[in-house]
Amino acid sequence: MTTISYPPKPSPGDRIAVISPGAGLPGLLPRPFELGLERLRKEYDLEPVEYPATRKMGSTPQERAADIHAAFAAPDIKAVIASIGGDDQITVLPFLDRELIRANPKPFFGMSDNTNLLAFLRNTGIVAYHGATVMCELGRPGAMHPQTADSLRAALFTSGAYELKPAEHWNDINRDWADPATFEAEPETRPATGWTWVNADRVVEGRSWGGCLEIVGWLLMADREIPRDLAEFDGGVLLLETSEELPSANEVFWTLRNMGERGLLQRFSALLMGRARTWSFEHPNDPEQAARYAADQREAVLRAMRMYAPTTPIVFDVDFGHTDPQLVIPYGGLVRVDGPERRITVTY
Repeated sequence: MTTISYPPKPSPGDRIAVISPGAGLPGLLPRPFELGLERLRKEYDLEPVEYPATRKMGSTPQERAADIHAAFAAPDIKAVIASIGGDDQITVLPFLDRELIRANPKPFFGMSDNTNLLAFLRNTGIVAYHGATVMCELGRPGAMHPQTADSLRAALFTSGAYELKPAEHWNDINRDWADPATFEAEPETRPATGWTWVNADRVVEGRSWGGCLEIVGWLLMADREIPRDLAEFDGGVLLLETSEELPSANEVFWTLRNMGERGLLQRFSALLMGRARTWSFEHPNDPEQAARYAADQREAVLRAMRMYAPTTPIVFDVDFGHTDPQLVIPYGGLVRVDGPERRITVTY
């Protein structure tokens, strides 16, 4: 079994690496990136440090791996955060030096395509953090969402228990980052319905694994960062959420079914399913279509879990992943799911 530990936390005034392990979108859309950097400085009192590929679209996997190595190896860098996600970070994994990173453990923050690096770090023995990229969460128009900001602050600077709370209002509809008017006001939100609990008859606690469902599926297909001994996951808490690609209910079911056939679903003590994103520029669903999409996804998850892990506690619509607000979840860290009390507590 891999021994996993929390790396030392930064302090206000420290330097934090800002890297693009996926897409170099800061070079294409600088406005939300610069806003995110400004908030790191002013609201978190951290000094962001960029690397050669941070703003470079089309950087090679080797270039991005070199930035990761440099960020972890630098003694004056106390944490690492991704600018945004992407779609090919899996090609970076073969070039990473596991021993270099293991010898220089640091908190890493990212989500979406960064599921690749989160899984790599967990297997290296380092607790990382699912959530809070520079462009999306720190660069949110108008202001950071208070729940996102508080969760990130706690994950960055504190150690110990932090209770997650359901959002009262949420959003998954973006405006064009290329339009300056986008940044004149906060996004419009709509009322949230809270979390939905299934098999909420027990209290479980375990180390988390998972991330963006599509990336988890890719890792399984490429057989990368999946432990040979699935006992590594026994008693853990599975985190899953879907992206702006809006995978169909069938795709969600097929991925989970294959995880079940591989013997994965049965290993976990609980499943936290992130609130489904229901809108994208390619699929601008109206409210009725959005509600149907979310309902179909939930039924797909339930169908798979009934087949392979029918008694496992499930919490739907947890506020992490590709919706706003976004709670930061320790990846490889401890997550406590209290069904009778309807509470989720993480250890930062």
